[in-house]
Parts: sequence; structure tokens; C-alpha cells
Amino acid sequence: MSDADNTDKPWAGRFTEPTDAFVEAFTASVGFDKRLYRHDIAGSIAHAKMLAHVGILTEKECAAIIEGLQEIALEIERGEFAWSTALEDVHMNIEARLTDRIGVTGKKLHTGRSRNDQVATDIRLYLREQIKLLAAEVERLQQGLLQLAEEEAGTVMPGFTHLQTAQPVTFGHHMLAWVEMLMRDQARFEDCYKRVNVMPLGAAALAGTTYPIDREFTARELGFDAIAENSLDAVSDRDFAIEFVAAASTLMMHLSRFSEELILWSSAQFDFVDLGDSFCTGSSIMPQKKNPDVPELVRGKTGRIYGHLMALLTLMKGQPLAYNKDNQEDKEPLFDTLDNLKGCLRLFADMMPQIGVKRDNMREAARRGFSTATDLADYLVRKGVAFRDAHEVVGKAVRYGVECGKDLSEMDLAELQQFSQVIEQDVFDVLTLEGSLAARNHIGGTAPQQVHAAIARARQRLSQFRLLQE
Repeated sequence: MSDADNTDKPWAGRFTEPTDAFVEAFTASVGFDKRLYRHDIAGSIAHAKMLAHVGILTEKECAAIIEGLQEIALEIERGEFAWSTALEDVHMNIEARLTDRIGVTGKKLHTGRSRNDQVATDIRLYLREQIKLLAAEVERLQQGLLQLAEEEAGTVMPGFTHLQTAQPVTFGHHMLAWVEMLMRDQARFEDCYKRVNVMPLGAAALAGTTYPIDREFTARELGFDAIAENSLDAVSDRDFAIEFVAAASTLMMHLSRFSEELILWSSAQFDFVDLGDSFCTGSSIMPQKKNPDVPELVRGKTGRIYGHLMALLTLMKGQPLAYNKDNQEDKEPLFDTLDNLKGCLRLFADMMPQIGVKRDNMREAARRGFSTATDLADYLVRKGVAFRDAHEVVGKAVRYGVECGKDLSEMDLAELQQFSQVIEQDVFDVLTLEGSLAARNHIGGTAPQQVHAAIARARQRLSQFRLLQE
């Protein structure tokens, strides 16, 4: 069989038989890695400039390559580019088209590099861009939560442990809990970004290159903060992608927990909030239904992202140095994680202004659940009763309230004094919901004054994230 059968393959010189058609389709990645085209072209332009800078390309050759690559980018964006499975991946498709456009000069572009360091560079360029976009969506969600917290800083609701009424809190304080979780998610993205923004280009296939390349020049052109120190590591590891998907999984866990609360709160049994109609659907058979599909689907997609994390960890765990074809499987889990995470964040950020808070229902739920029982125990302690004795006294008072259908604040002084003679008229200052909230007037507490102060601090902290400034 003649070499002509493989003339469309840039690596065909070693082979005497064409690739099996099914193998060709099975091993091709262009179906999903073509989304890297902008980053591949950006990396190639920087590489061409570096080759000209060190004298491997002439200025004329460099200009022809750059112009050709820019035209290819326009072709792709216009939908005119013919992607070929036979050319395997985004890199070889673009390189082949470049050679078609400018001739033999196009074949010089790959001097001093390999697809191994090329793809590692492309992924890092793509991921650092996506992390910035995600950071902006997280910030948009946080701003929505802060606005909601400000509007509801004094709105009483029951706080829960074990999903049982525990102590009264404000709805604003509750929203700030989600802001704090998202702050840590932002911090994880910031930290992950540092390890993503390291340039592998110049590592070539695995051992570096014999050409007099200038990696510092290329790193400056591409905006990398650092250069990969070891060529074997640079082309073979994907721990930066694993770290990102781990951070994404943690963020999805937070969104899933928040989803669970919105689902519960919007149910008839809680009836704390009303979700905007545009974020819900109806039933095909039950006309009364308003289903919280957006938070339910976000909750469901969390498992999908967890699966991608396990897929990437498993992908890497058995690979010897350096590059292996296994790593082609890194892209689809990463891309799907990014797509779904962006979608979930966008929906949640859009949904925040559409949440209607049912203040009266929240207040009634807090009133019904003996949520000021701890306040009564603290009152007794301040009167000199040992805490364990105070705990027993309040427990008996609650049992009495359950039997007669009265909250602690609804009992008169005589009823309360049958459990302890140290109780006086001033007990009603702490048994009210507002009194309970106001008593927790310290940093991190649920007092409305503290909620407003926490909102101001959160807005200041948000302004300090690096990725939001770029």
C-alpha cells in the first residue's frame, strides 16, 4: 500500500497502511475539542512570534502565519470551516488549513513544539478564561443574595437543626450564610487559577526541544504568570483540571443545599417563599401544581459534576510519565462541568430577584416552634440557675405548652412561675421573637443590626477578589 493513503496525516511518514476507519473515528477528538480553536490559534500566534524572535522564522513568515491563523479564526466563527475527523483534533485541523492557505510556511509553525504541550497549553488558556467567567457569575449571585438579605434583615424565620425548629433567626442572616459559602468558593477559584495559569508550551513531546526557544517570551505573549519547570510534568499531568472540578463540585454541593431549602420553602407545607413563575413549571395532569424545576435540576446536576470529578481522578491514577492517549478523555468531563456550572449559576443569579418572601408565614412558623426556649434557659442562668437545671425547667415548660397549645411567649407570668419562682415580669423581654434576635448582637449573630453590618463587610470583601478585577 502506498504512502499516498496517509498523505492527509501530518505524522504519516512512519506508516505504510491507512488508519482503520473505525479507529480513526474512535480516536478522533475534534468533535469536542474544536471549542478550543480560539485558544489554539492564540497559542500558535504566540509560538510563531517567539520563533521569529529567536530567528527560526523570518518576519515575513511569521506575518504570513499570523494572518493565516486570524483568517482561519474568522472562517470558524462564520461557520465556514470544514472540520475533518481524519485530521483527528483541533490542532491538526487548523494546521492543515493553514498550510492550505499559505503553503509550506504553514508547515514551519510546529517547529519546537508537540501536540502534547500544545493541547496542555490550550486547555489552560481555555480554563483560565472560563474561571473568570464563573467568578463573575458567582459574584452576581452573591450580589443578589446580599440585596435579598438587606431587604429582609429584620424578617423573622425559624432557624433549624435536624430540620426541627431551633431558634429564631432573620431571613437576611440566613441568606448571608449562602454568601459566606460562595465566598469560599470564590477563594477556591482564585487559588486554583494560580496553578492553571502556568505555561507548558516549550516542553514539546516530553523532553523539551533542541531549538533555541524563548519560553519567557511566549509566556509574556500569552499572559501566563509562570512557566512549567519540568517538561515531563508539563505535558502529562492534569491535576489543575482535577482541582478545578473539585472546586466546582464543592460549589455545586452548596447550590444543591440551597436548592433543597428553596424546594422545601416553596412547598405548601412550609410556604415561606414564592419562586418566580419563569423558574417553575406546571404539571401535565394536575393544574394546581407549580413545580420548582430549576432548583430540582440544579440539585440533580450536582451528582453529574461529582461523577466528572471521579472520572478525572480515575483517568489519571494509573498513568506513567509522560503523555498518554488516556488524557484525551480529560476534555469532555471538564467541558461538561464548565457548561453545567455556568448554567446553574446563571439560573440562580437570575432567580434571586424573583424570590417572594412570605414574612407572615415565616414569623408564624417561628412562633409555633418554641424557638425562644433557649432564650428562657439563658434568662434563668442569668438569674443564678445552673444551666442543666434551667434546661430541665424549660423542657417542662415546653411540654406544658405542647399540651395546652401555647407558645412560651403566650403563657402568663403565673403559668411560667409554676416551673421556676425566679421568673419575673422581665422574662417577656426575652421571650418575644424580636427580643431573641436583638439579644444576639455580636459579629456573626442574627440581630438585624449585625446583618446590616455583615452585608457591608461582605460587599467590601467581594471587591477584593482578583479575578473580579481583571
